[in-house]
Amino acid sequence: MPRIRRDAVAIHVEAHGEIVIRPRLQAAVEDQPLRRVDRHQQARRFEIHRVAQRFERPRQHVHSHVCTAAAGDIERSGSEEADSQAAPTAIIIEDSRLNASPKKAICLLSGGLDSSTCLALARREGFACYALSFDYGQRHKFELEAAARIAAHCGVARHLVLETSLDVFGGSALTADIAVPKARSAGEMAQGIPITYVPARNTIFLSYALAWAEVLESSDIFIGVNALDYSGYPDCRPEFIEAYERMANLATKAGVEGRTRLRIHTPLLSLSKAQIVQLAHELRVPFALTHSCYDPGADGSPCGQCDACLLRQKGFEEAGIEDR
Repeated sequence: MPRIRRDAVAIHVEAHGEIVIRPRLQAAVEDQPLRRVDRHQQARRFEIHRVAQRFERPRQHVHSHVCTAAAGDIERSGSEEADSQAAPTAIIIEDSRLNASPKKAICLLSGGLDSSTCLALARREGFACYALSFDYGQRHKFELEAAARIAAHCGVARHLVLETSLDVFGGSALTADIAVPKARSAGEMAQGIPITYVPARNTIFLSYALAWAEVLESSDIFIGVNALDYSGYPDCRPEFIEAYERMANLATKAGVEGRTRLRIHTPLLSLSKAQIVQLAHELRVPFALTHSCYDPGADGSPCGQCDACLLRQKGFEEAGIEDR
């Protein structure tokens, strides 16, 4: 028969690695070594967390560390300063992911390298992904074909392509009869905001994603913005993402009622293009299915000279990986 222990605590692994320690008063705990969590979740990874809990008995303090690892490889380490006469505190690790349905995430998918890598990363983290693409009057509509290919490859739960005609406003080389800049140096790309910037594009895209997330009762949106090797777009900066996330949690019924706390995931934000290529390679993103060019030929072939093509070439060269 298990012995009743009044000093037990539970380390509960929430859906995406969040660690919560709860007292387990009057818990029935068997006197046996701590069992490892079922390893069938080993493909799901999560970030480093440090948790600590003070217990009712004086002079006892346990620090537990959950290390970056697959869910089946949870490790506990730490120091215990305890009365030599006291029985050790029982630790129970529970992983809600073992029986729970995967959380839903909206993934903005253009069909380019960055958004495809972001989608693959969300899939690896265990999300059920709902891909969202836009036909906004862009001259490079071939990216929508790429988005469809990547969505099918990744096995998304659903892929929507919404039409929102930003070309009626113009103001960008991507949506109006304005020449796309070619053969610019890295220094030139770093100067100012280029004419390929589409006014308020990410604000509009995130707003659609926010609406769909609320309907799906999802609290997670993934977007592949990058603020390191990029063309200087203001809606790719961390300040913009942070401000939008704050606004989003004020703007929805789910946020006001406290049912969800929206998080905008930007895993590529601080990566160089070479690091993005390396990550995509690790995630087995099929490079040949993606499309980056702003001004492709009639057959969809990349021009090789626009900012998007040059940044992509730079990333693959620095990563030492072939783009195919």
